[in-house]
Amino acid sequence: MKRRDFFKASAIGVITPKSLIEASKIKIPKNKPVVLSTWNFGLKANVEAEKSLRNGGNAMDAAEKGAMNAESDEENNSVGIGGAPDEKGNVTLDACVMDSSGNAGSVAFLQNIKHPVSVARKVMEDTKHVMLVGEGAREFAVSNGFKEIDLLTKKSKKEWKKWLKTKREMTPHETHDTISVLVQDKKGDLAGACTTSGWAYKMHGRVGDSPIIGSGLFVDNEIGSAAATGLGEEVIKTNGSFLVVELMRQGRSPMEACEEALKRVIKRHNGNPDFQIGYIALRKDGTIGSACLKWSFEYALSKNGENKLYKINGLLS
Repeated sequence: MKRRDFFKASAIGVITPKSLIEASKIKIPKNKPVVLSTWNFGLKANVEAEKSLRNGGNAMDAAEKGAMNAESDEENNSVGIGGAPDEKGNVTLDACVMDSSGNAGSVAFLQNIKHPVSVARKVMEDTKHVMLVGEGAREFAVSNGFKEIDLLTKKSKKEWKKWLKTKREMTPHETHDTISVLVQDKKGDLAGACTTSGWAYKMHGRVGDSPIIGSGLFVDNEIGSAAATGLGEEVIKTNGSFLVVELMRQGRSPMEACEEALKRVIKRHNGNPDFQIGYIALRKDGTIGSACLKWSFEYALSKNGENKLYKINGLLS
């Protein structure tokens, strides 16, 4: 292929140098922090993230604090303590973090530890690894001072026992609302965190997209960040969050990037997927975007001194 023909091929999806150059010239806002989180409990997460930023924390500090807020909420059956257990009655947690330098940490199938997001950050900062799972992740957490607790609350146990009697198969959109937190700090740097207890009554050992870098979360400090919520299996198959960021690199707006990532899922399922996926995206210039497949989706945005919940309809609604 001749050089000029190669560049013409951009019409079918090849990234051109022009689009990459435009992305590299994104204006970086200073002293204008942004916190973007999934779902209505993202409002409280944003408050904690903002508090961290005001106290001198960077984007990674703030994202972790926001995620920890959700992990501590016993009424939230999708994250941390109080999360819905798997089919055997075990609460197993997944989380990951990614900072502005491109470093990442993750834990999966972690039990008896309240704050998997903090363990994930410890993996990122104190080891040469990216992901620890299961018993190894638990041992690592305990060795670093994390206390073990019973994550199965009375309320979650009661609901699990009720499920055991009927063994009603739960559809993916009924089961979990992962919290993802994307932050841009006063310097303009980006970071993110994602944490969940996963699909309610899942098979023992199941791991979704939330602890997988590029699926549940991806941060590129030159371009932007993105995170996912919804049916993790389908996010993994399209490497969703990485895809959203790369689409922004090609010149798509955050909203367009989220929508295009979802359109690929829709195509894979013949135009009618029976599950939910939602994406949030934060570009380096502070512009945000979001989209979901079906029904509706909520995200919390803290920007310019206002912390507000927004609701959007799905592409197929």
